[in-house]
Amino acid sequence: MDEETSTSAEMSTPAQTSRGGDGRLRPVVSETAARRRRRALRLLVLCVVVLVPWTVYLAFSLPDQFEARHWSAAWVGFDVLLLLSLAAAGLAVWQRRQALIPLSIVAGTLLVCDAWFDITLDWGTRDVWSSVAAAVLVELPLALLLFLRARRLYRITVRLAWERMGLPGEPPPLHRLPLFSGLDSLPPDGVSATSADQASEQASDQATEKGRSPR
Repeated sequence: MDEETSTSAEMSTPAQTSRGGDGRLRPVVSETAARRRRRALRLLVLCVVVLVPWTVYLAFSLPDQFEARHWSAAWVGFDVLLLLSLAAAGLAVWQRRQALIPLSIVAGTLLVCDAWFDITLDWGTRDVWSSVAAAVLVELPLALLLFLRARRLYRITVRLAWERMGLPGEPPPLHRLPLFSGLDSLPPDGVSATSADQASEQASDQATEKGRSPR
């Protein structure tokens, strides 16, 4: 069985699922995906373990006031990143691209960070009220709009993937949604379901014949 036939057959296979002891539907994960998941989990746990004592240390060691260097470069650089993220999200809206989902999350997160730093750094000064007004009237509402938009598009994407993968019932809420390791089983662009089914049958026949032939 050649590589192209194997890939087509693999993509045409519906996502395999199983039910755990709690009755929830879970995808059957390949060994490669399981290894990647374990590596990602170890890395994230390590980051959390290191960040907790580091945050506690900073809370007790940082001074209340500090004379910063390159102050203008830090803020201008941050605003450039915010500008680029908003522009990229706008471009994704205009072109109707799926990249709008992560770009909206990035832009919304930067807006929340902008509001946080503006208020905390101006706290105790007369400029704090202008920072609070900008956060309440502009930055936080825009961030919320971007987050809600990304969530809505994500739900639509999940529903379409759920139906295309042949999973039963309705997709669960986002916080209970399993990783779609089965997305690798979707047909590639330009390959119809009929062609994929034919490739799957052909690959299965070839594998059967190969197993019967003498070595």
